[in-house]
Amino acid sequence: MIKKGVLLVNLGTPDSPETKDVRKYLREFLMDEYVIDLPYLTRWFLVNVIIATFRAPQSAKIYKQVWTKEGSPLKIFGFKVQQLLQKKLGTDIHVAFAMRYQNPPIKKAVKELKEKGINDLVVIPLYPQWASSSTKSSIEKVKEELKNQNYTPDVRFVENFVKNDKFIAAVAENGNKYWKTGKFDKVLFSYHGVPERHILKDCDNNYCQLNVKCCQTYSDKNRLCYSAQCYETSRLVAKAMNLKESDYTVAFQSRLETRARDPWLKPYSDVVAEEYPKNGIKNVLAFSPSFVADCLETTIEVGDEFKEIFEENGGENWQLVESLNDSPLWIEALEELSTKKE
Repeated sequence: MIKKGVLLVNLGTPDSPETKDVRKYLREFLMDEYVIDLPYLTRWFLVNVIIATFRAPQSAKIYKQVWTKEGSPLKIFGFKVQQLLQKKLGTDIHVAFAMRYQNPPIKKAVKELKEKGINDLVVIPLYPQWASSSTKSSIEKVKEELKNQNYTPDVRFVENFVKNDKFIAAVAENGNKYWKTGKFDKVLFSYHGVPERHILKDCDNNYCQLNVKCCQTYSDKNRLCYSAQCYETSRLVAKAMNLKESDYTVAFQSRLETRARDPWLKPYSDVVAEEYPKNGIKNVLAFSPSFVADCLETTIEVGDEFKEIFEENGGENWQLVESLNDSPLWIEALEELSTKKE
């Protein structure tokens, strides 16, 4: 008898906004070889001696700004989405939820699925665009836990959902609530940044030029190019919102350049926010389409920090578009991803 299941996996969040829990989260997250792809001893020293030691207290203060009485928004929306998708799929398909780092752990979710007797499993990493530091890391962790628990269901992994019509419609629906007011001059699509070297590792170097021209098309040749997926997402959302190419900018945030010769994807979102007012753009609608739930990188970085930079340089109106969170169209997109046959 076939018993179906779905495993939703998001990145992770500290158990609390206290420094000790933030430090624990940062150590697990940044020690992942897919996140910081440096030799183990170099990575260990960088993470445990420098980053976790000095960054944790600062990050804890920021986490306290997004924390609610119920806890971390990323975890709250994760469980809400799990419940809503379960209701949508009915009792014939069991839905589990896990975080790549911290809690609820993938190990626990895999055990739950095994105990339920699930033998046909769909794993959906909740990252719209594939990247080795997020999607691949999560997929490899699920594979590791399946092996550790001697659990061998038929498994399908969803690599990305950039071209899923309902996902695009959900993002556009959120944005149109603001754009259609006519109060904005420009749309900023701000994606989480990654080092350029990650792109070159993931792509066919004979094809990838790592420039906008290369990323203007999206095909099997560059399907694992994070940059190309971001530009494709932007083009599709822009089309759904009836935006002209001149109406929007694609940029990348959250860079952590540790070496002068270690550039991250450009243009940088904070630099774009600074330049907008100087170029006469005073009213901006900002998206974070690489995140499906509100979190530190959306609410604080894009919603507050970039807004402050924008206003300090003469900007007047900066509006953050909320993430998909638990919107009905997003749940429909997940339903389709859960049941679609490849």
